[in-house]
Amino acid sequence: MGTEARFLLGAAVTRADIPVLCGDLAQLLRGTGPGVVHCDVAAVARPDAVTVEALARLHLTARRHGRRLVVTGAGPHLRQLITLIGLDAPLIERP
Repeated sequence: MGTEARFLLGAAVTRADIPVLCGDLAQLLRGTGPGVVHCDVAAVARPDAVTVEALARLHLTARRHGRRLVVTGAGPHLRQLITLIGLDAPLIERP
């Protein structure tokens, strides 16, 4: 069994924020073992394709550190976008 980590996404995400977010996540995970990262997106006010791109890149960053990223707190609009883009299987945890 691995460890759990929590990562928060702010109200708005721009394309310029993505490398910074990935760097912050990499720093959080550096030197830790396998486990799950719960990416809390409840604060995201207006989700769009850039938000989903950020989540996909964060997912890859987590994978590079032996972690699995799971999105939590997603509203219906963000869930629809994630599903439309085809990333619901790796990003949204099923009950």
